[in-house]
Order: sequence, then C-alpha cells, then structure tokens
Amino acid sequence: MRLNCPLCGDRDLREFTYYGASVYADRPGEGWSDAWDDLLHLRDNPAGETTDLWYHELGCSAWIEVSRNTVTHAISATRLLAGRGKAPAKGAKA
Repeated sequence: MRLNCPLCGDRDLREFTYYGASVYADRPGEGWSDAWDDLLHLRDNPAGETTDLWYHELGCSAWIEVSRNTVTHAISATRLLAGRGKAPAKGAKA
C-alpha cells in the first residue's frame, strides 16, 4: 500500500506510523474529564469510510490525515495537518 504525502508525493506505507482516528487530533481541554476518558478508551471500528492520522516518520515528519475505506483499503484523499508538532523521538523522555 502507498500513501500520498502532500509534501513528498507517493510513498511506501512503511515510511508512516498509524496513530488512529483523526478525532485524536482534537484533544479535550486541560485536566481529567469524561471527554478524556472517552477519547482514550472508546473507539469505533467502522466498516467503510474512515479518516485516520498518520505520521510520516521516515520522511518529512508531517502529520497527515488519510481518508480510506476499511473494507476495500482504497485511499480516497490525504491532507496535511498544519500546526501539528513533531512526534517525540524514540526513547525520548517527556
């Protein structure tokens, strides 16, 4: 499978890291709440169209939103998520 990075073009899937549904980019406010609990523990597993977050780890370090069909594995769109920070380096302490 290949993903189209908006910055680098068509790339092999192995260059990316899957991070989950795109709703994870919209985090609740500060402090613990039911919204945080829902975000961390309640996940959908849809059959059909879904929008996911991918990180171009072995490329330009961009966060990409990918629209795809979970049944056919067809990718319908990709877009750059502006204003997102880089993922922490492997082994880095927070």
